[in-house]
Amino acid sequence: MKAWVLEDVGDIQYKEAAKPHISENEVLVAVKAAGICGSDIPRIYQTGAHQMPLIPGHEFSGQVVQTGENADVKWQNKRVGIFPLIPCRNCIACQKGQYELCRNYSYLGSRRDGGFAEYVAVPERNLIELSENVSYEEAAMLEPMSVACHALRRVKASSSDTVAVCGLGTIGMFIVMLLLERNVKNLLVIGNKEFQKEKILKLGIKEEQYCDSKCENTEAWLDKKTGGIGADVFFECVGKNETCLLAINHAAPGGKVCLVGNPYSDMLLDKQAYWKILRNQLTVTGTWNSSFTGEVTDDWHMVVHLLKEKKIDPAQFISHRYRLEELDRGFEIMRDKSCLLYTSDAADDLI
Repeated sequence: MKAWVLEDVGDIQYKEAAKPHISENEVLVAVKAAGICGSDIPRIYQTGAHQMPLIPGHEFSGQVVQTGENADVKWQNKRVGIFPLIPCRNCIACQKGQYELCRNYSYLGSRRDGGFAEYVAVPERNLIELSENVSYEEAAMLEPMSVACHALRRVKASSSDTVAVCGLGTIGMFIVMLLLERNVKNLLVIGNKEFQKEKILKLGIKEEQYCDSKCENTEAWLDKKTGGIGADVFFECVGKNETCLLAINHAAPGGKVCLVGNPYSDMLLDKQAYWKILRNQLTVTGTWNSSFTGEVTDDWHMVVHLLKEKKIDPAQFISHRYRLEELDRGFEIMRDKSCLLYTSDAADDLI
């Protein structure tokens, strides 16, 4: 098969690779669509993967073309999305069904071969079936949408809450999309790029609900919009010290702060911010990955349901489509930020 193989840091090659050999509990998935995640770029160009050579790519969908000896034959020819985290199922978190918190996990696209290829070996338990009205392109975005869904479920914002979202990368944008689907109308959204503003207004956010942090004083803007009270719920989706402090300082009394963004650097909590947490009795929580238990109540099934019912439209965020052999163009665009890119997806003929 053809695949993009990360041979070493900065050395990713489009080449012939052996088609995966599936174990008795796995299936072989023909990849139909895959997305480039922001985490793929440092993995390819800066840090490398846990083991190399490796085929990256953890946001993908496809069709089952072969089932292992002990895998259910019902999966044959099914259209599927793929949960990329492979839990050990033995640690304390796994015993509680919190597979996203597994301490000994593997992961498609970072610890074992992933979706930037024609075929991938996937554990049967990591599959979710797609309805016919859910496209492969939409299903390739299940992973980041489920991460956003998980964050929302951590803090449970109500429709009457004032909710702030700071940071409009992939996850931040999907958080806004899901908040709107849940009829949360009093939204305050903070970004710093023109294309982010364009996308967020298209979602239904009004211009007066959007703050461009490059042009406006964000703290003054939040004070004005909340009457100095602060937001009931604040999603920090950047991962920088200053935005973390912004969230704490502008959360309402009794408010909730959800830390979503992966950290760029050390986080330093000054005395004033600590007092804010104490005196406002803030709930500050982290969120990580997404829940995939195989039950209809997990994050992935909830998102698939929303897609099936056409209550959300993630495909509007696709900015580029490439064939598999052209995927390096997507890598370079994201690495060099050579155009205003929101999501660049790649795979086969579709994305």
